[in-house]
Amino acid sequence: MKLDYQETQLPNKVRVLSARMPQVRSVGCGIWVSVGGRYENARQSGVSHFIEHLLFKGTRKRSARAISQAIEGRGGYFNAFTQEEATCYYARVSAKHAWKVCDILADMYINPRFAPADIDRERGVIMEEIMMYRDQPHQLVQDHLGELIWNKHPVGRPLIGTPENIARMTRDDIIAFKEKKYTGGATRVAFAGQVDHDECVRAVESLLQDVPKRAAPRCKPVDAGTAQCRMRVEHKEVEQTHLAMGFRLFGRHDPRRYVLKLLSVVLGENMSSRLFQAVREKHGLAYSVHSSMHLFDETGALVVSAGLERARTEKALQLIFGEMARLMDRPVAARELRRAKDYAIGQLEIGLESTINQMMWIGENNLSFGRLIQPEEVMARIQEVTAEDIQQLARAVLRPKRVSVAMVTPNEKSAQEKQIAGAVAMLR
Repeated sequence: MKLDYQETQLPNKVRVLSARMPQVRSVGCGIWVSVGGRYENARQSGVSHFIEHLLFKGTRKRSARAISQAIEGRGGYFNAFTQEEATCYYARVSAKHAWKVCDILADMYINPRFAPADIDRERGVIMEEIMMYRDQPHQLVQDHLGELIWNKHPVGRPLIGTPENIARMTRDDIIAFKEKKYTGGATRVAFAGQVDHDECVRAVESLLQDVPKRAAPRCKPVDAGTAQCRMRVEHKEVEQTHLAMGFRLFGRHDPRRYVLKLLSVVLGENMSSRLFQAVREKHGLAYSVHSSMHLFDETGALVVSAGLERARTEKALQLIFGEMARLMDRPVAARELRRAKDYAIGQLEIGLESTINQMMWIGENNLSFGRLIQPEEVMARIQEVTAEDIQQLARAVLRPKRVSVAMVTPNEKSAQEKQIAGAVAMLR
């Protein structure tokens, strides 16, 4: 499949992206900025997420209620998210209301009120959000894992920040960060649905002309000097043992990312995967067990997560690492490889039927690669992957020196550390 894509760069470096979908009656619109958690220093940690919250609290001409009523009152939906390398403010609405919603998103982006009372209220909201995540062991263990894989590096810090940082963050801190980082070179406005590209360009040029004409900001790279820690086990009175392990590896520009995708599918991305079948279906040791890949500009990780029966954690660890060792020992069978390819391609095709997902695709591609990678190119590269490619990659990345393991468990800490060390040794 090929997206009907066009791109225009405005004089202030803002890029307008569109994917025309004439068969639909809605529009997905998103304003992207190539700024996220890894663009913060230690004292600023959490500020990108804080700004994301505050942009919904009102502008110089619209209250928070007026913003939500203007979009939801037209049957639309709007939201935002903060990642390590990007923040996105987006909405989906009927095509006849697209320019009104675009105007609102642009107003939020360039004219946030940042009222002191709003900042203090949202500070309390984010504090509660942090406490909520700390009460969720499956989230807590992921935070621990990031800090292990990229120790003392911005990529590894929780996006939400710490209570200490959020408590001391001032209005001036927030405004200074936004004014410095939210530049024309960092900004993309993406549309997908029943849109005309020239109309998109005219609208964005009018609405975002005040975004400063400066290059996108830079962030601290991950390199050989970025430390990786091996293990963290936290004792906590929970019902299950929560496990997250990650193998530090290459970034999104490495051509092996297509091989990695299929390795992850085979290992644990769906109910047909090896981990799901071995750990859950055959032995009943977990309700949830899965793998995922997280690729940034110059670094990444293959992650396996699970909530395990507390009394049989050692058996579960042996099964998980045993499946990884099997990927290194023997090539994936032809039928299993075919299923993995069909799954990866099918998920892509299904997802891109949505205006929001096409908007996400073109926005994220442009920020990440500086161009659009057409879905048909991705599908072709997936089809080229061989069983030998997967085995070779498994042997290269599923190594003890690359793995970090985090655990939140009700079990005795030293016993769990010994079990983890024994399971990791299966990869040698």
